[in-house]
Amino acid sequence: MEASWIAGLVGGILIGISATVLLAFNGRIAGISGMVNGALTFARAEQWRWWFLGGMLGGGALYEYVLAPQPTPTSTFAPWAMVIGGFIVGFGTRMGNGCTSGHGVCGLGRLSGRSLAAVITFMVTAAITVFITRHVIGL
Repeated sequence: MEASWIAGLVGGILIGISATVLLAFNGRIAGISGMVNGALTFARAEQWRWWFLGGMLGGGALYEYVLAPQPTPTSTFAPWAMVIGGFIVGFGTRMGNGCTSGHGVCGLGRLSGRSLAAVITFMVTAAITVFITRHVIGL
């Protein structure tokens, strides 16, 4: 149990450092939904986004297959449900001009009022969703 919060703390610090370094040296915000959206324009000036996304995926793969003390537990959700959920999340991030991590890590770090409103909305919605699914529906 103790190692899991330490790993989470280290991961959070690394995410914060990477977002800060990207903003300080490149003037860019490390919101992942915006990163993916910009990468999909395939413009030469946006090539750096592919490197960032590749590094993010490569870092995750390196941890999972080389450094992790035990494999990450697999999900029991149906793949089709995860794909549909992914599209819904993508749609929501476009509507909200960013994802939870982008507003939470980058927006709050820049003292953005819009990001504060977004994070509060995300957290309240998540709490209501968990309450309904666990205590009302009983899933």
